[in-house]
Amino acid sequence: MDVLSPLAQRLRDLIEGRADDPTRWPEVPRLSVGLVGMGSGAVHATGPAPYALDERTREKLVEPARELVGFMLSKTYGWPAVLVAAGLAGMDADVRAALAGQHGPIAVAEIDLVLGWEVELRALFAETPMQDGQPVPVPIEWIGGLPGYVGCARTALEMARDRAVAIHAGEIPYRAEKAFDDSERQTLGRAVRLALLRDESWLPELLDELVRRIAVAPTQAKTLPSQKLLFEIARAAEEHPTPEVISALRTARRITRHGGVPMQLDRKFKRMEPALADRLEVAFRIPDGRVRQEFGEHTAVISTDGGVELSWWHGSKKLRSVPAAVRREHPDEVKRLRELAKLTQQQQATLARALEAGYTGATAPPYRQLEGHPVAERLIWEFEVAPGVWRAELGMHVPDVPVRLWHPARASVAEVRGWREVVQDKELRQPFKQAFREIYLLTPAEEASGSHSSRFEGQVVHYRRLRALFKDRGWASKFQGHGVEDCDAHRVMAGGEWRATLEHYLADEVHADIGRASFQRRSGGVWRDVPLREVPPLVFSEGMRDIDLFVGVASITLDPQWAGQGTDRLRDHWAAGPFAPLTPSAEVRKDALARLIGRTAIADRCTLTDRYLVVRGDLHTYKIHLGSANILMEPNDAYLCIVSARGFQPGLFLPFEEDGRLALILSKAFLLADDTAITDPSITRQLSG
Repeated sequence: MDVLSPLAQRLRDLIEGRADDPTRWPEVPRLSVGLVGMGSGAVHATGPAPYALDERTREKLVEPARELVGFMLSKTYGWPAVLVAAGLAGMDADVRAALAGQHGPIAVAEIDLVLGWEVELRALFAETPMQDGQPVPVPIEWIGGLPGYVGCARTALEMARDRAVAIHAGEIPYRAEKAFDDSERQTLGRAVRLALLRDESWLPELLDELVRRIAVAPTQAKTLPSQKLLFEIARAAEEHPTPEVISALRTARRITRHGGVPMQLDRKFKRMEPALADRLEVAFRIPDGRVRQEFGEHTAVISTDGGVELSWWHGSKKLRSVPAAVRREHPDEVKRLRELAKLTQQQQATLARALEAGYTGATAPPYRQLEGHPVAERLIWEFEVAPGVWRAELGMHVPDVPVRLWHPARASVAEVRGWREVVQDKELRQPFKQAFREIYLLTPAEEASGSHSSRFEGQVVHYRRLRALFKDRGWASKFQGHGVEDCDAHRVMAGGEWRATLEHYLADEVHADIGRASFQRRSGGVWRDVPLREVPPLVFSEGMRDIDLFVGVASITLDPQWAGQGTDRLRDHWAAGPFAPLTPSAEVRKDALARLIGRTAIADRCTLTDRYLVVRGDLHTYKIHLGSANILMEPNDAYLCIVSARGFQPGLFLPFEEDGRLALILSKAFLLADDTAITDPSITRQLSG
């Protein structure tokens, strides 16, 4: 059947949500109210609505619905739409038999559930987003209100786990990528999204077992039972992350033998971890990771103070490696502890990213759940000791009062200076850059400009490096080129209420121009530009901090070997940029260097100016730019190209090292302070010249 009657065509359009003006279709007035009304979006926010069709309308729709059923089955339409037509046609049994031959048992179980609903509820379910491999744009929570669906979701995931177990037990023949068909994967995708959203208590153990078995073949093959289902679960975890699903996926990454899977999962982890900031009550379930286990006269300890370390002890003596007796008698336990240490390190990084991303939230999350956690002990907290009066403390040691993370934007200059001294003196390795965090304030020019900032406009960056930074910091962007018109990158912040946007454009095949920055607020489900003066200060500061990081790491002006590449415009930009005024990130680096240089052996040879660390050598005096780390030689400001000072060990505590620039500047300073000892011919030629 290739041609539908006009009424059947209208019915199909109604079911698919393509009907734009139901008043023109008097033949199906009540159906248009029921089905087209569901496409308005309101039903997704409020849950199922009790639409009903009268008997006269039902009778009128039987024949066109029968016609439509045959058409849909012949064209392999999605089964939710087919079930709507089947309900109107009175063909449930026939359609069920046809679909059972086309889909796997897990999808058929979901089909059987939907067949038990009235046609109006089936139409509502057909509105569920079902894109293949795409993020779900509409909240899925309302599906949980449909009769029996939560139980069906659990049953579907249990069936998937049992099948994966049977494949590994040899009870089902193994065929790479054939463990589940596409319709089953879609059913399981809906099931895991709903269970993650509801944070079902039964999910972690079930999902861990399922993910482990679909990530690796039961043989020594490098294939998987179902790479598609593994990535479907990962996409669900991007939308509704929990510590347990991230842990399960990290295990999958570790055990899979497929060469491309780890890289794909790594990209998704970078989106999952910041998304935990919107679910901090879930993120705070991450365990502290500390372990102490006895093996006779030896003890294994996983410590998490400042970093994760697995160590072995004999009494009070720390050993250099695993004791031979423990390695010989408990090989499986040694392997398990090593894996646990790696997992703990990953979990601590996940929690730190979630906490950092939570800075922009409008309300304070339930931080008290972190009391005693080693991550919390290395952070500065603020406690409301009186109404509107906040006191900062290191560690969470003030009980029974409201608490929030300390941010330098809310502190005085003296307080910021004091906390930086504490972190430096205690050699405290914070989970993320807090005491030395940059602050980005709205400038008068930005306030006058309205809704766009040109602070970074005109900068030229390495495009692929920029893309990698977008992914690392949780920004979404389309790959430029090949007709892509969307030249914006976005980061959603503050629990989904705010969004930072950065324009960028390809300058050539490998470089990109940075455009304007802006901020949007979600209103009525739509992002709308907001004047910069109305953006919350922490949202503005954190968004601009990311953009400064992008430019600071990816800019061509930071690449000493770039000279001579690209167009005249790019060469002019490269020549002018390396010694520009300092950005906020460079100002923080300057402050850190002011504290560090006096503790070094070259202190008497170094001076800090507005933009430079000036180093007095025996051959020349050198100016190292605090932003780019590029070097000028006095007296004529000749450019000195030193890519890196290999093998440099500063021998002192660095309070942060976000992009490696602080260590790079120090390494160059130590090298140039003893310039007569330099033997590298690529440097000595420049010094003598």
